[in-house]
Amino acid sequence: MTDIYSQQRRNRRLTIVLIAAFFIILGILGFAIDSYTFGTLKTTGLPVATLIAVSLAGINGFAAYFYGDNVVLFSLRAQPLQFENPLHKKLHNVVTEMALASGLPMPKIYVIPDPAPNAFATGRDPQHAVVGVTEGLLETMNREELQAVIAHEMGHIKNQDILLMTVVTVLVGTIVLLSDWALRAWRYGGIRTRRGSKSKGMHPVMLLIIVLFALLAPLLSRIIAMTVSRQREYLADASSSEFTRNPLSLASALEKIAGASSPVKNAHKGTAHLFISDPLQRKLDNKEGLFADVMSTHPPIEKRIERLRRMAYIYERTT
Repeated sequence: MTDIYSQQRRNRRLTIVLIAAFFIILGILGFAIDSYTFGTLKTTGLPVATLIAVSLAGINGFAAYFYGDNVVLFSLRAQPLQFENPLHKKLHNVVTEMALASGLPMPKIYVIPDPAPNAFATGRDPQHAVVGVTEGLLETMNREELQAVIAHEMGHIKNQDILLMTVVTVLVGTIVLLSDWALRAWRYGGIRTRRGSKSKGMHPVMLLIIVLFALLAPLLSRIIAMTVSRQREYLADASSSEFTRNPLSLASALEKIAGASSPVKNAHKGTAHLFISDPLQRKLDNKEGLFADVMSTHPPIEKRIERLRRMAYIYERTT
């Protein structure tokens, strides 16, 4: 049994551990490639290949961080609120309430003209945040459920999840670039087998370890990235419960979202992790195991609902 705050602490600790694992993988891979593949570490004293890969991935991360929200809104065909619509007016009121409850600035609000119930948050920081919902969500949820969903998205904003996932994207991109460069270099020029003129050739076991690590590093980095993404969903669920004091409303909302019969039409893999539930409705997100860990952006809804019900039980007993 875990209460809201214990769940938040656990998810934050696990995220720190996962990010540390990212840097460990990057450090080992970068050292191996700069030392044994290109020899730049010995020649210049600097991990040149690693620095170039970080820079290239960082440029992509920079663009995503500062301009990603506009790209997301355009790709989803999201529209500003129309206050003559009563559902849009209710949404504005609920977002205002949850902004006050979370202590955050009022985000921009957009609506996606799509019948599938879902919601997302984007923006580089709380001052430039965007919350979006589908028309289907507004038509499906009662007020308490809508509050819980919006509180979940405000949780993402408060927890700086967009910034975190931008960092994760840069790390994954760096590891993939390094691995690809190493494999290409080995294919055409072979691996450097000597550290110096007086040293013996590289031990076959060491060579095998380096090759295997370069092959597996992109897979390991993706597993970690998807794990971070799933942990942030759990953390946002706990934040929603904190803001609304009503975990069961989010559980009810997730049940309705899970029961939707169609995916969000304009959603794609690049935006799927932003939504409260997988907008592509892939069955993989409701499964567990290695393949699901590599590919799924969200934890199984059943597990999220179970955690929320446990939090509600503890909350009721302590109040």
